[in-house]
Formats: sequence, structure tokens, C-alpha cells
Amino acid sequence: MAELPVLRTVLGDHPHTAPLKNRDVDSTRVRLDFLPVSPIHRAFAPMVREEAYDLCELAIVTALQAIAYGRPVVLLPAVVAARFQRGCLIAHAARPVRPEDLKGKRIGVRSFTQTTGMWVRAHLAEDYGLAAQDVHWITREGAHVAEYTDPAFVTHDPHSAALPDMLREGLVDAAVLGNDLPEGEEFVPVFPDAAARDEQWWRRHGFMPINHMVAVAASTCRENASAVREGYALLRRADASVKHPDGRPHPTIFGFERLREPVEAVIDACLAQELLPRRLSPEEVFGPAREVLGNDAD
Repeated sequence: MAELPVLRTVLGDHPHTAPLKNRDVDSTRVRLDFLPVSPIHRAFAPMVREEAYDLCELAIVTALQAIAYGRPVVLLPAVVAARFQRGCLIAHAARPVRPEDLKGKRIGVRSFTQTTGMWVRAHLAEDYGLAAQDVHWITREGAHVAEYTDPAFVTHDPHSAALPDMLREGLVDAAVLGNDLPEGEEFVPVFPDAAARDEQWWRRHGFMPINHMVAVAASTCRENASAVREGYALLRRADASVKHPDGRPHPTIFGFERLREPVEAVIDACLAQELLPRRLSPEEVFGPAREVLGNDAD
């Protein structure tokens, strides 16, 4: 009997990835060897710089930058993490600030390329006409894609304090936090009625703001395309095994056609924020995955 192909895999802990990790959803054609990486964003730079994994969760901004700069990754039409973002922009309760007053202010964010930050900036532009260039962005980390350089309106300070501490000390007027969003009453949201605005946005656009997709190393696609196809099929089967409420937003999307407009919206936002060196075409983004998966991936 031939040895089962193995894909070195990094996926975050989500309801729809749990069936893969506990082997409730499994395959006789490929084995996913899960490697522990936490927090998940620590896997992104090794993936796009070194092909450190075969199959890896990847922030959509990092994925698009990797494609633009010719890094050896293939983006699958698979969204595994999405969330509403307006509530991720916070200020200190002692120094609240309104979105319309942020022009010329300082906003802290882990990295300028962080996908949550991209969405917050897109919402500020959409809701208040505030361009990314109108704000001073203070970052602690650089881009996962080494070839990318932050724009001039971004200040990179790797030795700065943690973002909540910067808010406490008044070093920034607001900050973008994602999974590490603090609880309690010390901090307050900047967007008024964030949940209601997010609900309206979803009803208008039909999808939740995308955070993370799934990418495959280009070398793995060349050397074992059948294992990649089976890995993608496993992702879809695992997602299908989890019940999503009908008529409500949910954090996964699969398929080339379903992702065309959402990905184009992200590309538009990235261009406006100087996150991409040029506009990417749909063929650049998903053409390599179509070659591996075929059109039946929808």
C-alpha cells in the first residue's frame, strides 16, 4: 500500500476546523499534519517567505501582497475566518474620540498590513470620508511579506509599548485590536453603533469582512496537486459539518465565483491604503488555484 501523502498544516482554532483537528472529518487520500502555531499570525511570514508549510491559514492582505510580489504561495478559494471590524477600533474611556475627529490623530495598530486595520480604515473612509493618509499610523511590527515597505504616513516603532498601554499613556488617540481586544470599561469603541453599522454593511454587501483565507505552498501544488485537491475538499467537508444559522452572517466562504466580488472589494481597499504596488487581476489571484482544483471548486 502506498504511503499516505502528508500536508504540513497550520489552521487556527475555529468551529469549522475542529472536525479536521479531531479527525471527525478525515480522508483516506491525504493526512493533515497539524503544527501548533499560536497566535496564528506567527505562521504568516514563514509561509510567504519560506514555504514553511504545505497548507496554511493566511491573512487576506498578506496573501494579496504575496501574490503581488511573486512569493511562492497559491491562494485557495477558502475563507476560514471573518468578522465584523468596526468594534475593533477603541480609545481610552478617559479620552474618547469620534471618528470624524481622527484626521491628523495617531492610531496604533500591530502592523499597518494587519487585515483588521485594513478593514477599519476602509470603514472610516466609507462612513466618514477619512482616508488612510489622513491619519498617523503607529505600528509595532512590519509586514509578513518582506518586499513591502510601509507608506510615509506610517511610523514603525518596534520598541513601543503594547497598544493598550499606549492608550493608557496617551501616546495614541485610538488603537486597532483584533483577537486581543480588551474587555471591561477602561476602553470604549470609537465607531458609534458599531454593531448596527456592521449589520447594515453585511446586508448591503452580502458577506462578513474577510480576515483569513487558506494558501498552499507553490512547490506542494507542483509536486502533489492531488493532495492539495483533497485538502481543499476536506476543508469544505469540515465546514459543511458545522451548522450555520440560515439568513445570518457566517465566517466562511468557499468557491471562486462567490469570492470574486469580496476579493475585488479587498483589492480596492488595499490600493486606496497603499497596501499593494498595483491592481491584481482575478486571474493573478485565483488562476494558479484553478489550475490545481479545476472549475469544480465552486
